[in-house]
Amino acid sequence: MKMTMHIDEDVLNRVMQVTGAATKREAVEIALSEMARRHKLKELLSQGLGLTPEQLKAEFAPTPADQFDRPLPQVAEAKSPYGQPGATGQ
Repeated sequence: MKMTMHIDEDVLNRVMQVTGAATKREAVEIALSEMARRHKLKELLSQGLGLTPEQLKAEFAPTPADQFDRPLPQVAEAKSPYGQPGATGQ
C-alpha cells in the first residue's frame, strides 16, 4: 500500500543504522514488523503459558544449580620473565 507519512528523520536514521536497512521503506517495514512481533510475544506471555502465578514464580526462581552457571573469578599472578623467579619465589 502506498501512503504519505511524516516520520522523524532522526528516528528513521537510527532505525536504519540499527537494523542495517538499505532504504527508508525497508527500515519502516522492519520497525512495523518488529512492533507486531513484540505485541504478539506480549500477548503470549500475558496468557501465562497455562501456569498459575505461583507456578510461574517457581519455574523462574533461582535454584542452587544456578550458581554453576556464573563465571568463576579468574586469579592469576603477574608473569615473570622466562628463567627468573616469580612472585612465589620459584
